Amino acid sequence: MKELTIDTSAMAWEVADGYPEGAMQRVLDEGSDSSPRSILLRIEPGWAMTEHSHVFTELHYVLEGEYESDGEVHQAGTFRLIPRHTNHGPFSTSTGAVILIVWIKD
Repeated sequence: MKELTIDTSAMAWEVADGYPEGAMQRVLDEGSDSSPRSILLRIEPGWAMTEHSHVFTELHYVLEGEYESDGEVHQAGTFRLIPRHTNHGPFSTSTGAVILIVWIKD
């Protein structure tokens, strides 16, 4: 694994492929066998996504705003660890949010 330092404020937001409309991302690391895929995800007020699961463990850290998932509101400062193959969601937000998301290959 190599050291990585990024000024995320200098990065442009791009459409987050694989997410419903209203989601933008800044890709921090594409991921490899030795490093996790990491993004900043920005979701607009009114955004929603259906329940799903992943083959990787997923980490969330809410930086701004809040979102609702699994019947709970996750506000700024919330950290979540979602084990691989675990259904999570549906997701929605009335305020919008910015979330650090990391996928770890187990």
